[in-house]
Amino acid sequence: MTRIRLGMVGGGKGAFIGAVHRYASRLDDRYELVAGALSSTPEKARESGLELGLAEDRIYDSFEAMAEAEASRDDGIEAVAIVTPNHMHAPAAKAFLSRGIHVICDKPLTATLEEARELTRVAEEAKALFVLTHNYTGYPLMRHARQMVKDGKLGTIRVVQVEYAQDWLTEDADPDNKQADWRTDPARSGAGGSTGDIGTHAYNLACFVTGLELESLAADLQSFVPGRRVDDNGHVLLRFKGGARGMLWCSQVAPGNENRLTLRVYGDKGGLSWGQENPNVMEFTPFGEPTRILTRNGASGATDGVRIPGGHPEGYLEGFANIYSAAADAIEAARRGARSDALFPTVQDGLAGVVFVDACVRSSAADAAWMTV
Repeated sequence: MTRIRLGMVGGGKGAFIGAVHRYASRLDDRYELVAGALSSTPEKARESGLELGLAEDRIYDSFEAMAEAEASRDDGIEAVAIVTPNHMHAPAAKAFLSRGIHVICDKPLTATLEEARELTRVAEEAKALFVLTHNYTGYPLMRHARQMVKDGKLGTIRVVQVEYAQDWLTEDADPDNKQADWRTDPARSGAGGSTGDIGTHAYNLACFVTGLELESLAADLQSFVPGRRVDDNGHVLLRFKGGARGMLWCSQVAPGNENRLTLRVYGDKGGLSWGQENPNVMEFTPFGEPTRILTRNGASGATDGVRIPGGHPEGYLEGFANIYSAAADAIEAARRGARSDALFPTVQDGLAGVVFVDACVRSSAADAAWMTV
């Protein structure tokens, strides 16, 4: 197969997540970046494009111009990575989907629930794929944990505990910090701060591994830093269909936590525990037996998404790359007019995340009242 011609919206100079997407797309040599509208500032867009080696006539000032021009080329992009602030996901995605160009979009899906519902409708009616980069679902041990749950190794799931804690917004954000600036601006991030930025990752991962569907929640959100307009900490109680219960904590004001995403799942036959800061190890304890240490690509059989032998650590970029490679499988199948069973988060996963954030905000505003989802 020839490499998939990829474009990018956002992700110019100084943008952390844009570089991550580019690394991930190249890791398995499935894509070639050929076009971009890399910044809303034309001068920065041009500088960024030239720095990445793009042809001058394929560096665009806007995603609208890029979508129109690339759709009319015989060698136009087949897929686009959207790595803008949240409020730009929907208009950019719709511009490319409407032209039959596959979309690989960063999370959360959109800044508002209304936008999320509309984008979901457009994506489901489009002739192109929509892929959401909830990259933690790409970790081999999380895919193994998902299969363990499906195989009944934990029995009936009773309790789910998931946490995502950071400390980088403990103090008032530096106005020159671009990442902090838009993430703490509700006009660009959406009403949820930590809930939208990292809480959606925690919620998505819990549902991905357990297969559970949320029924209702009660959320207590805080903005601890004076003057901050979005939440920077949240505690959420979860009730899942079928009777399982859960707790989710997300915080960006927890000193000592760099990027601590942890998941614990307990059923009537056993429990498991995993942490993303040491992603190649997972604990599994069958009830009444000693705890077992499972390793990536070890005797546990966790080999889905593995590239290198056990003992050589794989992590964040490789998890991202697994999403991109699964998307490549689906895009290549689409080239042949076929369907693919590749595993990646979809627009429905994105909608579920925005529904979660919206319910958390409404619940907290109602003094942590229970909200049906």
